[in-house]
Amino acid sequence: MSYDAWILLIGSLVGITCGVTGAILVLRKMAMIADAISHTVLLGIVLAFFVTQSLNGLPMLIGAAIVGVLTAVMVQALDSSGVQSDAAIGVVFTSLFALGVVLISFIGDNVHLDVNHALMGEIAFTPWDTLIINGNSYGPVAVWMLGGVLLFNLTLILLFYKEIKISTFDPAMAISIGVPVMFIHYMLMTMVSFSTVASFDSVGAILVVAMLIVPGATAYLLTDRFGMMLILSGGIGALSAFLGYGMALTFNVSISGSMAVATGLIFTATFMLSPKHGMVAKWLRRKQLQQEQQKVSA
Repeated sequence: MSYDAWILLIGSLVGITCGVTGAILVLRKMAMIADAISHTVLLGIVLAFFVTQSLNGLPMLIGAAIVGVLTAVMVQALDSSGVQSDAAIGVVFTSLFALGVVLISFIGDNVHLDVNHALMGEIAFTPWDTLIINGNSYGPVAVWMLGGVLLFNLTLILLFYKEIKISTFDPAMAISIGVPVMFIHYMLMTMVSFSTVASFDSVGAILVVAMLIVPGATAYLLTDRFGMMLILSGGIGALSAFLGYGMALTFNVSISGSMAVATGLIFTATFMLSPKHGMVAKWLRRKQLQQEQQKVSA
């Protein structure tokens, strides 16, 4: 495959992986916890490096999953203790992320891990970091990592589809019929953690938030069906990668930044033109209603 094709494939995998998972967060009104986890998993990556002295994918995923779940547990504990949910997210997010930043300073400059790399990423370099087995190259490591995480997330969603759907729309009913609501909650946090750390090299922790939230919010304006929303969200994430890469080539700007901007442009267009929830459609319905009222009055 060509360099451009690898970039598009990696960007699309980021968009699909984060989009599908993020759609569930949007429906559960937990979008901002994605922001928290996307930053606090930095601590998990650093701790995994201290233990293994390696930046290989599996230790990073395990460390990120542990810290991601820890973030959710701490936020839940503070929320249950009377602290407002947004304040709880802010306290946990800043504390764990700051600890990760401090610990990075002990690693040194000879390791490919720093705050700028974790926050911003650089998708332009990922096609050159290939998986080598017995002297044979099997493509970029990012493709294998993102593909594995996507497969993992989709498997969990398919296995627990009904439980996720019920606990998302009616938690009280889910508890009453025996659905393990807390297990589903922490499973979702694990999925978010995996998606975030797998996307670090591609778009970084900050820009992955756009992929986690904006495609899901856009799909929410287009459909009222749970399954269709997951599909649309993943598709919008992939479309954003293609549009963003085209914008980056045209204007010679950051690729990952352009992909994030593309998510915002698609959301804006959907917000205006959505058949049911769009501003234009609402204006036309109000105009029609006013005309009908005028006819009745006459």
